[in-house]
Amino acid sequence: MASSCAKPHLIIYLFVGCLLLASPARAAVSPSAAVNSTTLPVKHSRISAHLKRVNKPAVKTIESPDGDLIDCVPSHLQPAFDHPKLRGLKPWDPPERPKGYSLSSIVDASFQAWTISGESCPEGTVPIRRTTREDILRASSVQRFGRKPAARRLRRDSTSTGHEHAVGYIIGDQYYGAKASLSVWAPRVTSASEFSLSQIWVISGSFGNDLNTIEAGWQVSPQLYGDNRPRFFTYWTSDAYQETGCYNLLCSGFVQTNNKIAIGAAISPTSALNGGQFDIDLLVWKDPKHGHWWLELGSGLLVGYWPSFLFSHLAEHAKMVQFGGEIVNTQASGFHTSTQMGSGHFAGEGFRKASYFRNLQLVDWDNSLIPLANLRLLADHPNCYSIQGGVNAVWGNYFYYGGPGRNVRCP
Repeated sequence: MASSCAKPHLIIYLFVGCLLLASPARAAVSPSAAVNSTTLPVKHSRISAHLKRVNKPAVKTIESPDGDLIDCVPSHLQPAFDHPKLRGLKPWDPPERPKGYSLSSIVDASFQAWTISGESCPEGTVPIRRTTREDILRASSVQRFGRKPAARRLRRDSTSTGHEHAVGYIIGDQYYGAKASLSVWAPRVTSASEFSLSQIWVISGSFGNDLNTIEAGWQVSPQLYGDNRPRFFTYWTSDAYQETGCYNLLCSGFVQTNNKIAIGAAISPTSALNGGQFDIDLLVWKDPKHGHWWLELGSGLLVGYWPSFLFSHLAEHAKMVQFGGEIVNTQASGFHTSTQMGSGHFAGEGFRKASYFRNLQLVDWDNSLIPLANLRLLADHPNCYSIQGGVNAVWGNYFYYGGPGRNVRCP
């Protein structure tokens, strides 16, 4: 059985950045208005330059029913190849999958809204969600767009820093990947500067400025995407979210190799309370031949890879793997947020009510998938978001997690 642990453990904590709103200059200028009148055009110029960097020339554009524009960009022009170490290169060929690999669910590319019309990107291209001016204006700054807020310091304990977790994790060995099936829901996020996510973290380094992470899952983030739809996402950092890394393909880093999956696009369908449950398989593993970290989604769909040179510690292996949910609690109204985690229901409510992770596995030094041993469970604030786990013959290692946030026991 998975063990529950109440004492503090290594969990990533970040401070949430404030949303900055530019106000128009007035005719009767005060010193502050004069500053705005000069900085506003500069900001818009920076936004235009940034849009030019991230939105690459497309051979085809597909309009999604949810309003997204999906650009089919030639593979060699995707943002990753702006990196000096990747310029002029081609994506690597797919690596050998871990031993013991088998499909636990069938998920094809039609799980994303933009594919509903039957349109697709041609071979040799990758689908990229187009970034808009409005997307960047919602960020705290042009420089921080597409990045998690930089932390002044990272916490090793479970005291509140705005980010709250309900997670299962394993630590104490060398890890070369992780696999899980996670249910997809559409949790309510009550503030534009908050988010709710469900993901796998692959972690190495200390919890100082050298923290390396690889992250993949689904998230609801009004600030990043401008809506409340759950979206498939990736993230990476090699310096504790300071200057390196980004979400999805919003910087040079992750190399996409698939023309059927748009990272950052909405997921459909989602799980329903007391109804059908929809989950996705995620596999992250280190190619033993070349050292890159690959990502697979669903039934053999290789999404792409994080080149090993992006990292310091993860260039070798991971020291910790974490599965579960995270929300941001800004306490905007002076009390705990009502932003939901997972389904918005507590772990104890079980199947068809609570969100879950199942069939948790690790990749070992021999590139073999193995079951977890000694999975530890931690909920930062169990009266707000809880977690309960176990082991059985069908789901292997699993846990339920989540909650509604603010309630009578979580004021």
